[in-house]
Amino acid sequence: MSQKAIKVKHNPVQQKNWIKLNLWCWGFVSMTLIFYLLFQGYPILCSVYYSLHNWSGMTSNMTYVGLDNYRNLMGDRLFWGAFKNSFRYMIMVVPLEVIISLFFAYLLNDEKLKCRTAYRVSLFVPVVVTASIVGIVMVFIWSSNGIVNNIMTKLGLIEKNINWLGNASYAMTTVVIVSVWKDMGTYMIYWLAALQGVPTDVLEAASVDGATRTRTFFKVVVPIIAPTAGIILILCTINSLKAFDLIQTLTGGGPFYTTDVVATFIYRTAFTSEMGLPRFGYASAAAIVFGVVVIIIGTVLNALKGKLQQLQ
Repeated sequence: MSQKAIKVKHNPVQQKNWIKLNLWCWGFVSMTLIFYLLFQGYPILCSVYYSLHNWSGMTSNMTYVGLDNYRNLMGDRLFWGAFKNSFRYMIMVVPLEVIISLFFAYLLNDEKLKCRTAYRVSLFVPVVVTASIVGIVMVFIWSSNGIVNNIMTKLGLIEKNINWLGNASYAMTTVVIVSVWKDMGTYMIYWLAALQGVPTDVLEAASVDGATRTRTFFKVVVPIIAPTAGIILILCTINSLKAFDLIQTLTGGGPFYTTDVVATFIYRTAFTSEMGLPRFGYASAAAIVFGVVVIIIGTVLNALKGKLQQLQ
């Protein structure tokens, strides 16, 4: 057996075919790698380089400052305020998006439900719409004279109109509501894919045993879709920490920096003159620090997901 195996391994024809197959595989993957290196790898390296310099991004002159940008960042109250808001936003958004998307997915996975395709489409449409367009439209809807105030006033829920996005007490909550409505459809599709992978005979057996739909969900369905839940949780967490366009168009980080997250802090520092002359190098340092934190969080969550799967 071993002699035959050796002969097959050193067979010139098979070796040639193996090399050809690998070359074709690398050929197909090469374009993805090239684009990744050009549009992901190179900008990251540039950010690391810029973070070591004092540069406005508007001139060709830059001064090497070493780790000074990182040292100054450690004492920057606006940066740490944005840092805290990023995690506050994540803590508010992730549970809502995961739970609400699962609820609708389970509801719309029922084959007996009429027009379920239309319901799925209606919930997924916000995902297709550009976040900046959603933000601009929502500014009018949630304004003092917007439809939300009109409805709540007529229902007697509020006595006078509220500027939801302009009031520091309500701004973050409003942003979270809009964000959940916008992104929920993505995770609903993931949940639907997981739910459709649940064996039909298992559900039928639970039904025969007299289990209610709620009991079947918690006792039968949840253990089966748990691996997908880990993936959804990781994606939702990372995406919430990267939030920018929706918050930028809704509030721009205001009022009084109450909705300012790291992404809006970086944008404001690098590309606007709101805080004086743009500081591209300083913004790059902030991006590197927060990027490392996000990578660590993603790695920890992925490791926890792997351990949970092993326990099952």
